[in-house]
Amino acid sequence: MKVTNRTDRETRRRVARMEARQALVREQGRRRAKDNLYAGIAGALVLALAVALQVFWFSSNPTAEELALLESQAKATPAATDSASAIPDPSLAAGQVLTGTLSLNGSELGIELDGNAAPQAASVFKSLADSGFFDGKDCHRLTTAESMGVLQCGSADGTGASDPGYQWGPVENSPADGVYPAGTVAVARAGTADSHGTQFFIVYKDSVITQETGGYTIMGKVTSGLDVVESIAAAGTADGVQDGKPLAPVTIDSFTLK
Repeated sequence: MKVTNRTDRETRRRVARMEARQALVREQGRRRAKDNLYAGIAGALVLALAVALQVFWFSSNPTAEELALLESQAKATPAATDSASAIPDPSLAAGQVLTGTLSLNGSELGIELDGNAAPQAASVFKSLADSGFFDGKDCHRLTTAESMGVLQCGSADGTGASDPGYQWGPVENSPADGVYPAGTVAVARAGTADSHGTQFFIVYKDSVITQETGGYTIMGKVTSGLDVVESIAAAGTADGVQDGKPLAPVTIDSFTLK
């Protein structure tokens, strides 16, 4: 009987060891599969960025700084983010007229945002201004065409690239005739109605802007100091073209709204 009990115990130990080894093998297999999945995703992202780099190179004439930026992005593995929770509700500014100042290179512009005509846009920019997001950001684009004159600001990284982690819509208060009067403050966006981000533009002369993709949200106006932007425009762009970086750097010192 004792021999039988000892044999049973040994058998149970062997079975337990075998089951433990099997569990370990299964866990190692799961880990390898997960690692392979992450590696595959990272590889696909790097490949996509590499292709984008080639397309950018052959379709334009990038500067050394732009090329370095794209190469650094290709070496990184960006993480997708959900911006829905970060976008303030339109009720933050709905029914209100917000007033404040935008300081560019030490010179102030009076700003008014209309929460009646563009509640979502006014809410977003009130939230961003309150958080100090714009402080130190550049105005990266100046357009000096005969029919259009705008200064564009608010890019998160100063390059004018959109931020995929902070996008919202819809287009609000877009003029049906495509006419944007001097002093207009509008929201920049990419090709779709829900691709607004943190960028805005100031129209420094009466402009006609194509409405093929639905136009742009007019969220407010400059109430004083438009001559500051006119002076920036008069100096032209860094490369002497009609659409490029301002000749002298333009930095937002502060943007306040109340």
